[in-house]
Amino acid sequence: MKRFRYIWAIGLLAVTALAVEWQTFKDCRWVEHRGNDGDSFRVVCGERELHVRLYFVDCPETVVVTDADAKRIREQARYFGLTNMQRVVHFGREAREFTARLLAEPFTVHTAFADAMGRSAEPRVYALVTTHDGRDLGTELVRSGLARAFGAKRTTPDGRSGDRVMADLQDLERQAMLQRAGIWAETAADLLAELRAQQRSEDEQLEGIRVALRDEPPSEPVDLNRATSRQLQAIPGIGPVLAERIVSHRPYERVEDLLRVPGIGERLFQRIKPYVVVMHRAGVPAEESP
Repeated sequence: MKRFRYIWAIGLLAVTALAVEWQTFKDCRWVEHRGNDGDSFRVVCGERELHVRLYFVDCPETVVVTDADAKRIREQARYFGLTNMQRVVHFGREAREFTARLLAEPFTVHTAFADAMGRSAEPRVYALVTTHDGRDLGTELVRSGLARAFGAKRTTPDGRSGDRVMADLQDLERQAMLQRAGIWAETAADLLAELRAQQRSEDEQLEGIRVALRDEPPSEPVDLNRATSRQLQAIPGIGPVLAERIVSHRPYERVEDLLRVPGIGERLFQRIKPYVVVMHRAGVPAEESP
């Protein structure tokens, strides 16, 4: 009997830990907003309004306002093999309409409230969205050729690793490309390799500049639940990709939770550990945190 109680207690702790990471909101509704994209949009779940950003997928941009928007559209055009960048925006708007149609009926949002940052001052959270008929929104966007398998990833509520989900989506992306679905219908196949090589070369040059001008390591530990991507990248051993992964795996209950982030092993963890701390714990308001 004592052993049974012990096993039951361990099971309860495991379920509780999972609940802290993922929260599920049912009967959510799409909110019309001029800033909505295919992968980033406003929703209402009960009395709560959220701006969600999908894990795992990236849809073409819908507007060009800043230099950053223009650079992102150029990068997306190169990835999809498009020579006309206006078509990127066209397909971005198609993706937005596609998402709005799939979410016309009440749907489910799964989120751990990880900060999705973005260029807007408005806070966003990473999420997975399940349609009223049980389909994953990100999967349907990739299958239809209106998104690529790209972006932040995380172990899903049903226990699938982020790497496994991303690999499955990459296979669907290749299938959409072969079927010339969505944006892939206008891919310049004979230029695709050249365009992607141009982007890789530019990324490498920018990374070299970032490394050369990288900030000094933080003089005080930064809070894993509040630090910006730039603050994290100032820590030795953390680059843009790893900083994004750290942000997408919030919230953290303790520093050791970094070991669940893909790409952080024991050696790198020991290197990072002196520069990080958990001050604002998951589920605890900032004013109550130590």
